[in-house]
Amino acid sequence: MLDYAALSALAAVVREGSFERAAQALHVTPSAVSQRVKLLEQRTGCALVVRGSPAAATDAGRLLCRHVEQVALLEHSLKVALPAGARLAQAGVGEGPPQRPLLRVAVNADSLATWFIDAMARFRERVDDGVLLELVVDDQDHTAEWLRRGEVLAAVTAHAEPVQGCRAIRLGSLTYAATASPAFVQRHFAAGVNAATLRQAPSLRFSRKDELQARWVRSVCRRDVELPAHWMPSTRAFVDAGLAGIGWGMNPLPLVAEHLSSGRLVELVPGRRLQSPLAWQSASLGVPVLQMLGDAVLAAARHAGVHA
Repeated sequence: MLDYAALSALAAVVREGSFERAAQALHVTPSAVSQRVKLLEQRTGCALVVRGSPAAATDAGRLLCRHVEQVALLEHSLKVALPAGARLAQAGVGEGPPQRPLLRVAVNADSLATWFIDAMARFRERVDDGVLLELVVDDQDHTAEWLRRGEVLAAVTAHAEPVQGCRAIRLGSLTYAATASPAFVQRHFAAGVNAATLRQAPSLRFSRKDELQARWVRSVCRRDVELPAHWMPSTRAFVDAGLAGIGWGMNPLPLVAEHLSSGRLVELVPGRRLQSPLAWQSASLGVPVLQMLGDAVLAAARHAGVHA
C-alpha cells in the first residue's frame, strides 16, 4: 500500500523545487518533508529526488509524481460525482488547506500566444477553478517528449501518432508567414529573396529547437542556407522585432494578419506560407477532467481558425 502522505511530500518537492518551499506549501517543517521522502525512497529501494537547486525527480520519482497527479484528478472527479453532502477524505500531509489537483500540460509558445488561453478559459468554465493547470512551454516538435517521460498528462504537439498510453486528436494546422518590415525588405531583399540575400539578412529564431525559418528557406531555395539569427525566445517579441526592422521571422498568421493588412509588415514571398500540424494528446486515464480539457482545446483551436 502506497503512503500518500509521503507521495504528496515527494510531489511537492518536485513541484516547488526545494524541500523548504515544499514544506511551506504543505504547512509542515522541512524536516518532516525530508523524512517522508526518505521513507518513500527506503520503501521503493531507489532514489526519487536529485538533491540540487532546483530539486528534480529521478525517473522513478517522475513515475510516482505522475501517479499522485492521476490520483488527485480521479479523486476530484469522484467528489464531483458524489451526491450532495457526501464527503471524501483526502490523504495528504499538514494541517493546511487541501491541495487542488494540478494538471500539467505541454504546449508550444505560438499556440499559447494565439489560441490556448481561450482553451483554458473554456476549461475553467467547465470545472469552476477546481483543477489548476501548469503549462510547460516547448517547441511543438518536442512537447510529445514530455508525455513520453511522464512529466505531463497532455500536450499540444506536432505529432499525431499517439504516444504509448495516450489518445491523440488532430487539431489541424497553424499557418505561418515569413514577415518583416517594408524597410527591412527594401534594405536586405531589394535583389530578391534567394540564398545569397537570405545568407546576409538577420533572421529571428526562438530557440535552437526552432526549425520554422530553416523549413521555409528550404521551401523557397530548395536547399539549406545558413541563416544569421537574433535569438529571441518570445512569440510576441518576434512580431515586435519584425515591426522594428530588426529581422525577419516566421509568425503565426493570427498574430500578424492586421499588420499585414495595414502594411506595417510584409511577406518576404507573398503567399509562400508554412502549415505546422498540431495534435492534442492526453493520457488514457478515463478521467472526465482530461476529456473536458480536450473538448475545450478542440473548440478553441477551431474557433481560432486552426485549419483542419
